[in-house]
Amino acid sequence: MKSRIPGFYKLSMEERRKVIADAVGLEREALDALSRTGGLAASQAERMIENVIGTTELPFAVATNFVVNDRDVLVPMAIEEPSVVAAASNAAKIARAGYGFRAEGGEPVMIGQIQVCGLTDPKAQSVSVMRHRGEILKMANEQDPILVKLGGGARDLRCRVLDTERGRMLIVHLLVDTRDAMGANAVNTMAEAIAPYIEELTGGRVYLRIISNLATERLTRASAVFPSDALGGEDVVEGILEAYAFAAADPYRAATHNKGIMNGVIAVANATMNDTRALEAGAHAYASLSGVYRPLTFWERTGSGDLAGSIEMPLAVGLLAATAVHPMAKAAISILGVESAQELSQIMASVGLAQNLAALRALATEGIQRGHMALHARNIAILAGAEGEEVDALAEKLGSEGKVRLDRARELLSEMRSGNS
Repeated sequence: MKSRIPGFYKLSMEERRKVIADAVGLEREALDALSRTGGLAASQAERMIENVIGTTELPFAVATNFVVNDRDVLVPMAIEEPSVVAAASNAAKIARAGYGFRAEGGEPVMIGQIQVCGLTDPKAQSVSVMRHRGEILKMANEQDPILVKLGGGARDLRCRVLDTERGRMLIVHLLVDTRDAMGANAVNTMAEAIAPYIEELTGGRVYLRIISNLATERLTRASAVFPSDALGGEDVVEGILEAYAFAAADPYRAATHNKGIMNGVIAVANATMNDTRALEAGAHAYASLSGVYRPLTFWERTGSGDLAGSIEMPLAVGLLAATAVHPMAKAAISILGVESAQELSQIMASVGLAQNLAALRALATEGIQRGHMALHARNIAILAGAEGEEVDALAEKLGSEGKVRLDRARELLSEMRSGNS
């Protein structure tokens, strides 16, 4: 098999599938799976990315019970991991008893970075750049009159001097209100347009001109109070606070703590076809800004003994691009009932907080595996070959034994079918 396939991009999707199937020896079952495009038409997939041979699908679910800023919300989530949707729905139910989630922020301002090298005095050159701030912003806004007409556009300019292994650099930050777009295309276009003028002003050489995914101007915050009684009592609150203290003190634990948050955030991003890589990069960079990797949430006990939680993180999301093209993403936005990227980010932050609460509560009580493995047992049952009603019956047997393993699933399935169970 050779990966060099001249003219591959010129072939039709069906022809590409055949080439790949022949090259790697795909079985009929795999080829049939590639031929099914589900909710995304082949013609749409072909226009979205290159070298398409099929589409892939995740389970598309809805988390219930959410109240965000006094509005009931049904939250679409697309994810392969068992228990995530159930956990979010349960946490939202508990938060509902404390009046739901309050969320704010998410103003759609992104940062474009222009890297200027070869300067003898970067600080002095930064003064020169800022003296021409108005001209630079005007030049940037000329690149996207539609965005400006919609109320967005270049808003501000900032300069930073960095000491690097290659010497001192001037980094110009262009702040752009991208409205309901994630903003990468608009910001990158503006950054590239103003780069020659910045070179002229500074006498330096511009190399990179690109958006930053550390969207510190686009922070979203959400908070909720979870009544002690609804959580399971004072001992559960105490356990959650101990778990949070662990994460706040240890980056090894904080990484898993934040992964649980992103289970919720990314599931909503998948459903709405937002850029999951940008969201992950921004979240984890923000968690490290202090110089130590820390949790994205904060937990404390209220004066009345209830549990209060909050989250703050960058959430650069949009309602345009793939979100406005993909039929499932369009359906997700309709279910959410959101009208702006800012509102979407506030729901995402609320889901992240709910997901974190659910994980901490499970860890502080029965352990994470009980609920997770009960749902995972269904996947193992299917993998073992169970069909129809066999799936639930086999999953129940695996769960009752506490041995959710493929080898045991096959044994039990064989017993069930031979009538010995």
